[in-house]
Amino acid sequence: MINKYLNNILDQTSKIIGLHAGLIEGNGTVVSSGRVSSVDENVAEILEMCQKRDTKITRAYGCTFYTVNSRNKIDYIAFINGEDESLVTHIEMLSAYIGSIRQIHSDKYDKANFIKNILADSVLPGDIFLKSKELRLAFDVDRAVFALQYEDIRGIDVYDIISGIFPDNGRDFVIDLDNNMIAVVKEVKMGTDVSELDSIASQIADTVTSEAMVNIRLGIGTIAPSIKDIAKSYKEARIALEVGKVFDGEKFIMNYDNLGIARLIYQLPTTLCELFLSEVFKKDSIDSLDQETLYTIQKFFENNLNVSETSRQLYVHRNTLVYRLDKVRKITGLDLRIFDHAIVFKVALMVKKYLVSKPMRI
Repeated sequence: MINKYLNNILDQTSKIIGLHAGLIEGNGTVVSSGRVSSVDENVAEILEMCQKRDTKITRAYGCTFYTVNSRNKIDYIAFINGEDESLVTHIEMLSAYIGSIRQIHSDKYDKANFIKNILADSVLPGDIFLKSKELRLAFDVDRAVFALQYEDIRGIDVYDIISGIFPDNGRDFVIDLDNNMIAVVKEVKMGTDVSELDSIASQIADTVTSEAMVNIRLGIGTIAPSIKDIAKSYKEARIALEVGKVFDGEKFIMNYDNLGIARLIYQLPTTLCELFLSEVFKKDSIDSLDQETLYTIQKFFENNLNVSETSRQLYVHRNTLVYRLDKVRKITGLDLRIFDHAIVFKVALMVKKYLVSKPMRI
């Protein structure tokens, strides 16, 4: 990203003075507005020569160089293709611009790296306040954390797409993590509610889907009231992603605040879940229900146990629906028209999904 800004400065400088402008990094990398063969072919010699000289200005190989040192080592060398005395002012101004851009980028990198370390739980709690103060990051500010998982497709840079959504303001951060995971830490106003976070997530998902044409899933954690809480929010966002895969695979945005009982079931030991199923139902009673019956039950729950509305949406007679519900009662012993029985059955279906998706833990 920094090279994009540097190239822009070099191009503008070249257009103004009518000569090629460039930059040599301390490691020998050359960034230039155009090919300057005398520089490209003699980089090592130029670095050695500028390192030995006491003055910042050096003229050689048909160019004027301006050296910036840091701790007795070359930080970078700005150069203009020409040796005229009038170029000194231009090279000094160019060096100042480059220095400012590099400083801004360095601050941004330090802040982003700090945020990444917090998310990874690799910063001691006692150090977070001191480091955030050092980096001029607000400590007690509400922040929302989003975890985005995407398909790995070569040639598609999802990180750059998401970075383009958020302004480079030093308050919002897009962090590239492993396993095709990206975290977005966004500063939000006090009182921001769940629907506003869902709206931000939808914006991210829509932009990535339209520009990258890849499938993504987004998890949203609870709002972190201080910077030390973003690690907890990130873990919640990851949990939302995993719970969504198990209980609602069709959804691509999952909010931790809206997981409900699914969150509780997901954190239960599998042995306890199996015990629950064996106590509530007869052996294999759920497995004996056919797909048509299970779909009927799903629609019945979606319509808040309303027989008339469910039969209308299924395009079946009311008596047909009642017959199917009676069939469920005979097999499982639960009458889904009774609220308490419906709750038990709903939880049982979710527990069954959880057991199917999760391997036995010992």
